[in-house]
Amino acid sequence: MAVSATAPTLLVVDDEPELRGLLAEYFGRHGFAVRVAPDAAQAREQIAAARPDLAVLDINMPGENGLSLARWLREVHPQVAIVMLTTASEAVDRIVGLELGADDYVSKPYELRELLARVRAVLRRLQATAGAAAKAAGTNDGAGAAEASRRVLFGDRVLDLDQRRLLAADGSEIEITAAEYDLLALFARHPNRPLNRDQIMEQAHNRGWDVFDRSIDLRVMRLRRKIESNPDKPEVLKTVRNVGYVYVPPAGA
Repeated sequence: MAVSATAPTLLVVDDEPELRGLLAEYFGRHGFAVRVAPDAAQAREQIAAARPDLAVLDINMPGENGLSLARWLREVHPQVAIVMLTTASEAVDRIVGLELGADDYVSKPYELRELLARVRAVLRRLQATAGAAAKAAGTNDGAGAAEASRRVLFGDRVLDLDQRRLLAADGSEIEITAAEYDLLALFARHPNRPLNRDQIMEQAHNRGWDVFDRSIDLRVMRLRRKIESNPDKPEVLKTVRNVGYVYVPPAGA
């Protein structure tokens, strides 16, 4: 199958050459532009040369492992989606990977069709989140207004929906994970509307979230540290007693 100029780009990082070749051939046949790397060092070089849409990272590699590479990706290129490859016995690694901001994981051994489905689902979710949030931000006439419609104000912070970045008032980037971006984008789609935990779990789905361990509350608390002038007295992401949380846009936004 020929790869189009607009094909999603995939970086496969695995120390097994046979598996790299297999995944490159398989995803290439399904319309992806695929690049491969045998280790974290070469993966960094590939990403510096051309940033992929999604990286498939094996956790267990000699030298720097996949978790360390995922942490670096989230810090330097937070817009790149991540799917981790783990073994069935690596529950701790899966949890750590998701906490670092991985979008999904697949346990070895896996079927190629399952990995393909997971990769496509992650990309669809990211595209849908960005598109819906951009629409919710409002539409106006003119090029300048079109630019603004792809950005959402959270207090004096700006969520860039195209680049999946959170920017401070001076334009500097504030580090956020993929899960934190999904949560902000969800609130951007529903300004002034209280959302309960079930709605957040359903609409900003991330397999690392567990309604029973209050991980949603922890994520909101972390986001408040990044967007609120006073996290102890939130004005942007407010708590609604016995309901959940509500995003309050700045006046006039």
